[in-house]
Amino acid sequence: MANFPFQRLQADLAALIQRTPAGSRLVSEPELAKQLGVSRATLREAMRTFETQGLIRRRQGAGTFVVGQVPIMDAGLEVLESIDTMAHRRNLAVTVSDLNVERIDADAEHAQELGIEAGVCVTRVRRVMRADTRPVAYLVDTLPEDVLKVTDLPEDFDGSVLDFMLERGDDLRISRAAISATNATAEVAKALEIQRGDVLLKFVSQLYLTDGRIVDYTFSYFIPGYFNFHVVRRIGNS
Repeated sequence: MANFPFQRLQADLAALIQRTPAGSRLVSEPELAKQLGVSRATLREAMRTFETQGLIRRRQGAGTFVVGQVPIMDAGLEVLESIDTMAHRRNLAVTVSDLNVERIDADAEHAQELGIEAGVCVTRVRRVMRADTRPVAYLVDTLPEDVLKVTDLPEDFDGSVLDFMLERGDDLRISRAAISATNATAEVAKALEIQRGDVLLKFVSQLYLTDGRIVDYTFSYFIPGYFNFHVVRRIGNS
C-alpha cells in the first residue's frame, strides 16, 4: 500500500499523456507538480517511466513533449547489425546528423582498448542517428588511423562505420559488447536533445578482425523505448 500514491501519480500522468496530442508540450514541471500535488523530484521520478517507454521527451530549455506512436527497432543481439539494417527491416527511415569525423591522439583508454600505444593517431566518428527526425541514438567510433582515415568516408556517409567496413571488404569476425544502463552526460544529452542525467542504454563494443586485431572501439547510446533488443539462448548443454 505504501506505493499506492506513486502508482496513482503514474496513472494520472498516463492519462495526461494519452489525451495530449503528439508533438504538444506539457505544462512546466513546477506547474505540473503543483497540479498533481507532488514535489518536482517525485514528478521527475514518475516521468522517467514514460521517457523509458519513449512516450515523452524532455528537451533542455524547451520542456517536455508528448511523442505519440514510437517507431521501435527490433534486433537480436546474437548478430551485430547497424541501425540502418535494423530500420530497413522495419521499413523505417533513419538519417544521420551532427556528424563529426576527426583525427585525434589516442589517450590511455583508447590505447588500452585498441591495443595500440598512447599518442598514436586515431580517427573518431561521432554522430546522431534519427528516426522520423527524432534523435534515437548517439554513436562514437574510434579506429586506428591505418584502419580508417578521415578522408576515407564518403560525402554521403550514412552513419554506419560497420556497414562501411563490410562493404569495403574488411575481414571482420566478432564483436564484444558490454551493455549497461547509464545516465546521460552533458555531451550525450545535448546530442540526443534530452536532459542531463536521463537514463540511456549504453553499449561499449570492440570489433575484431579474423586475426584477432581490434579495429574499432565504440560507445553507443540508445534512447529506451525506440529499440527492442533480445537474446536467443540455448538451454543448458542442449
